[in-house]
Amino acid sequence: MPKKRRPKKDKEFLEEDYIGRAFDPRIARRIVDYVLPYKWHVILATTAMVLASLSITFRPYVISQAIDRGIVAGDLAALGRLVGLFVGLVVLTQVMTYARIYVMFWTGQNILYDLRLDLFKKLQTFSLAFFSEYKVGQLMSRLTNDVERLQELVTWATLAVVSDLVNLVSIVLIMLNMNARLSLLTFVVLPIMALATALWRVRARDVYRWTRKVIARVNSDLNENITGVRVVQSFSREERNYRRFADQINRENFDANVASARLTAVFFPVVDLLALAATGIVIWYGGTQVLGEQLTPGLLVAFVMYIERFFWPIRDLARRYNTLQMAMAAGERLFDLLDAEPAIRSPRGAIDPGQLRGAVCFQDVSFSYDDETEVLQDLSLDVSPGQMVALVGPTGAGKSSLVKLLGRYYDVTAGQVLVDGHDVRRLDLTALRAQMGVVLQETFLFSGSVMDNIRYGRLDATDEEVEVAAKAVGAHDFIVKLPQGYDTEIEEGGAILSVGQRQLLAFARALLADPRILVLDEATSSVDTQTERLIQEAMGRLLKGRTAFVIAHRLSTVTRADQIVVLDGGRLVEQGTHQELLALGGHYFHLYSMAYQALDT
Repeated sequence: MPKKRRPKKDKEFLEEDYIGRAFDPRIARRIVDYVLPYKWHVILATTAMVLASLSITFRPYVISQAIDRGIVAGDLAALGRLVGLFVGLVVLTQVMTYARIYVMFWTGQNILYDLRLDLFKKLQTFSLAFFSEYKVGQLMSRLTNDVERLQELVTWATLAVVSDLVNLVSIVLIMLNMNARLSLLTFVVLPIMALATALWRVRARDVYRWTRKVIARVNSDLNENITGVRVVQSFSREERNYRRFADQINRENFDANVASARLTAVFFPVVDLLALAATGIVIWYGGTQVLGEQLTPGLLVAFVMYIERFFWPIRDLARRYNTLQMAMAAGERLFDLLDAEPAIRSPRGAIDPGQLRGAVCFQDVSFSYDDETEVLQDLSLDVSPGQMVALVGPTGAGKSSLVKLLGRYYDVTAGQVLVDGHDVRRLDLTALRAQMGVVLQETFLFSGSVMDNIRYGRLDATDEEVEVAAKAVGAHDFIVKLPQGYDTEIEEGGAILSVGQRQLLAFARALLADPRILVLDEATSSVDTQTERLIQEAMGRLLKGRTAFVIAHRLSTVTRADQIVVLDGGRLVEQGTHQELLALGGHYFHLYSMAYQALDT
């Protein structure tokens, strides 16, 4: 009974130093699953490859016959026929090589197209915890590099290995058939070559592992410096970061690749030297045979040509070994990623809640990100449909964590979160999140027009509906002043817009999606007083008929909330209206007083 494979843990997906076997049947079977839809194309490419390999293999034999039966025998007609046959083999080789390259490249690209689609779809199913744990640069390096390794295997390496084996077997058979004694003399150097290959393979394994690890560090560091360029420049870290990259990260990458090149520079000349030694032995012994008229000149010439061709596939197979090894390791990581079960997903038999009313209930909720430190502790809260709930408290009190549980971006450690009486863990995730609108403190805008970004949550919205949403949140006035108005192209992140403008677009995007539950997580913290006033004026329209959770340190934005919930240390410490909590003289009163003292100073 085959041993069951241990499922990979999340952190193992990104291990850079892992290198598997040169051939893993489990991974090969998974690759075959992607190849099967294109099996006839693969068969066509393989046929073309075999014909090209055989036509190349038979050329020296044709040359030997042209020398012996044409030149030496003085038979011009035979020489012409053999030259014609040689030209035909050359043409066949070129045609079959073209067919093989084109068909296999087309097939390989289609296979990788399917694989990338599956990876993209899978990545979108992972919980926020997955993306919080790994660096974006490291994850991107893993996905791009591993896919490239698999592309090399599918498109080139597999058929190259088959071609090498076909060439090697056919050359050995032809050489043995032509002259067994010369063939055995040629094979004398093989034990030395086998030893050299084994030593090189062990060393190459370590060096290639090193190169894979350091290139991932290079990509990760580049990604961090590019995405954090504003912070880098604001703290004048350019020179320090440059020196760190030059002296440590990039230097190690340089050293690793130089070590790889040095290894290659030693091994392949050794193979060439052994090939030349075998050639010298054959020429010396074969020459004595020709002088003794026991061997024809054409046969000796063919043998010399076959020796060169005999060592070429051996050299190529040695090089392909590490390609196969890295591809198998890449395949294992990618397929483990595809097989991984997302921590958060819709359960079997998930409930479609239909149109939500917006009733929310947190029952004895406790939550921890790491199963050690509790962020929320025994928290209970009831929210009626259409109510506006303000969540206030010091930094780290658990406000953002609470609303993340509502959209089930994380699961509770204990207790339950109910929406319209349904535990969110029993609801269909798409149906739940489709009726939730979220505006975060750090607004993310996508490459595209302003219109496209507002329409992101509701693609069927008309241009007029987009404008209505923008006007409702006070974004229309600044949008029409942009160079192309709503058609103005903005880069990823919205760099051409101010922080306040980006947040207004996020408000318009959330409003257009018409959610039943709206979450504003520090959404007004980065806007100026005038912009905040515009948002407060539109707040009535924005929240009308919707259940809303508003997180804000600027307490002026939450004074009209139906209920204000004060969190401290992950616990609900106070709850009531603005006036009720002020009269209580507790945590909220202290926070409110501190806020106005800050304004006075």
